[in-house]
Amino acid sequence: MAKTQRTKVTKVRFWRWRRSPLRRRSDRLEAWIVLCTWTLALLGGVSAGWMASESVADGIASRRAEVHPVAAVLTQDAAKTLALTASGSSTGTVWAKARWTAPDGSARTGPAKVEPGSEAGTAVTVWTDRTGKLVSEPATVTEAKLEAAFAGVLIGASAGGGVLLCGWLVRELLARRRLADWDAEWKRIGPQWRKRMIG
Repeated sequence: MAKTQRTKVTKVRFWRWRRSPLRRRSDRLEAWIVLCTWTLALLGGVSAGWMASESVADGIASRRAEVHPVAAVLTQDAAKTLALTASGSSTGTVWAKARWTAPDGSARTGPAKVEPGSEAGTAVTVWTDRTGKLVSEPATVTEAKLEAAFAGVLIGASAGGGVLLCGWLVRELLARRRLADWDAEWKRIGPQWRKRMIG
């Protein structure tokens, strides 16, 4: 039995950009689509990620500027046991009622996160806005950087992925058009080949 010989196929890079009588107009168009898609995906993804990161960082910074820590005093004893969250973990703090003085001089009270077992009269720190209303503690500088970086990566990847998806869809439409053109060409030329082969 004769041994079949394998043909080595060499991959030609950038073949769509090279001059060739076999290169079709759709091949050139596809080359431009690929180039534009990758360029837009990279530039758009990086730009969108950077803008999202800056926006989140600015938002956190402006929130930090609007709130400030205030000295408060517990008006009741805090629970000695930690409350569990729905996932079964604990935050390490418990809620207890505290009293503080607002910027207008009025006394305010509200729930504050404190160490378990803290007794009434214990000094604690709460965070308030300019009016003296109790707010949650803002993100630390490290948390803000991580949050901004995460938002930038997520938005950048989404923007770049969206552009790549659009490019892929355009290439799919182009491939379908190419197949339809080939089919039409074969219907036109196929009968002529058959006549030559028979004749």
